[in-house]
Amino acid sequence: MAAGGRGLIRALHSSPCPTWKRAQSGANGRLKPEYDAVVIGAGHNGLVADPVSSQAAYLQRLGVNTAVFERRHVIGGAAVTEEIIPGFKFSRASYLLSLLRPQICTDLELKKHGLKLHLRDPYSFTPMLEEGTLNRLPRSLLLGTDMAANQKEISQFSRKDAQAFPRYEEFMKRLVLAIDPLLDAAPVDTTAFQHGSLLQRLRALSTLKPLLKAGRTLGAQLPQYYEVLTAPISKVLDQRFESEPLKATLATDAVIGAMTSPHTPGSGYVLLHHVMGSLEGTQGAWSYVQGGMGALSDAIASSAATRGASIFTEKTVAKVQVNSEGRAQGVTLQDGEEVRSRVVLSCASPQVTFLELTPQEWLPGAFVKRISQLDTQSPVTKINVAVDRLPNFQAAPNAPGDQPQGHHQCSIHLNCEDTLLLHQAFEDAKGGLPSQKPMIELCIPSSLDPTLAPPGCHVVSLFTQYTPYTLAGGKVWNEQEKNTYADKVFDCIEAYAPGFKRSVLARDILTPPDLERIFRLPGGNIFHGAMSLDQLYFARPVPQHSDYRCPVQGLYLCGSGAHPGGGVMGAAGRNAAHVVFRDLKNM
Repeated sequence: MAAGGRGLIRALHSSPCPTWKRAQSGANGRLKPEYDAVVIGAGHNGLVADPVSSQAAYLQRLGVNTAVFERRHVIGGAAVTEEIIPGFKFSRASYLLSLLRPQICTDLELKKHGLKLHLRDPYSFTPMLEEGTLNRLPRSLLLGTDMAANQKEISQFSRKDAQAFPRYEEFMKRLVLAIDPLLDAAPVDTTAFQHGSLLQRLRALSTLKPLLKAGRTLGAQLPQYYEVLTAPISKVLDQRFESEPLKATLATDAVIGAMTSPHTPGSGYVLLHHVMGSLEGTQGAWSYVQGGMGALSDAIASSAATRGASIFTEKTVAKVQVNSEGRAQGVTLQDGEEVRSRVVLSCASPQVTFLELTPQEWLPGAFVKRISQLDTQSPVTKINVAVDRLPNFQAAPNAPGDQPQGHHQCSIHLNCEDTLLLHQAFEDAKGGLPSQKPMIELCIPSSLDPTLAPPGCHVVSLFTQYTPYTLAGGKVWNEQEKNTYADKVFDCIEAYAPGFKRSVLARDILTPPDLERIFRLPGGNIFHGAMSLDQLYFARPVPQHSDYRCPVQGLYLCGSGAHPGGGVMGAAGRNAAHVVFRDLKNM
């Protein structure tokens, strides 16, 4: 079944796969001329932000009805499952779940609507590129929830680090505990303190509670935690550990999806963003979704549909309608049809929402300038691969019968033995060149979910970086450049797992321009904008507009470009919905 050469590696194009059917609301699910709320984009945040699904009790009492318009043939935004080749189902963009807020799972009864998770334990595997012997395999670092087992693994590289690791984990857990409440509320409304009415000032005071609670949680250690959030992650890790394999493995969470080096100030927050999740009561757990990430979006959509929402695919919003008083009053679709509404929520990026869909005459010039200057650099090229066998790593040879083992279910970190490797990969991209030794996170979701591939075969997700959006020397990301880069990635994998290239049946290569074109991720950025300290909390997407409202009344931002940022979290959608509920009751 192996491809046996580039000539048999097909250029792949997405084809619709069986997915959640359109919500049936109103007269046979037909589009109505008017709704209470319109949501632009059926990404997971847009579905969560759907007021009908998020706060059914409130809106049933208010009589709110909602329509969601999705540009593509499939819902979910970047959280989609697509059958790229017959029998192989890929989480084509996002591929792991951890950050989804527990309240959303409970409120929307997602398990009742079909959500099934495969928690991963162990969860991280970093093989070494080193010569083995007859009596000793190349070393590797395998991490999971068993602390004693983790310490045994780490002691291969440093006994001192093995002793320090539990203290590091407890330190980070406390920081997560402090930050967690900030994710579920709009940032402090500083404008209301200065210019708001008495009632608005009192409401603004209530938004201080999560900040005060965070300060109490951190206590006297606040300066140390401040350093974690603002310093380069390399500095944070160097203070605690000495072994490079451990430091580099932990550092991957600080740079993944970000055009940053472990030596970049503020990279510590990105690490925190990737360890603050909780699934089924397990802090920091990551899972595969049964049926791929699209199954999560399907479950959210199903929950919304049962509460009366209408969800339409292949319905592109071309324009936000604004009335003569400067208030959003609906949307115009690409086919010219107009749909009126009391409020409009946009799950699209800030750039698409405010620079393309909103009439510019209703936006202050300074606001437009700030939006246009947002940092959206992306280092990511996602490669989806169909293979006819499990990768066989020299550091952990496959068992007889080729059955998946513990390390196969992990995030497998390649070219990650040393933080210097990560920095050098970053430096290549800063010069406009794809990394010579890319950082690779290899995942095999079919190791836990056999429904994704035919018997004996597997789907492999390669989240790779660093690849610049714009190449040096006037080059563009054409098929030749994409294949050259993918070949380099496959050569790297081959060094760790000989035979990988022969197992490849087909591949789907998504560079930053592809991610932008297909999923409307600005610059290919998976977070809708950099998760840097200057673009977080008060400043997401821009200062004075971090409360999901914008200069156009009745228009709200509810996607990853809003607080608290990207990842399959749903918090931005849920928080925006709360703001909309309050505003609707006052209209």
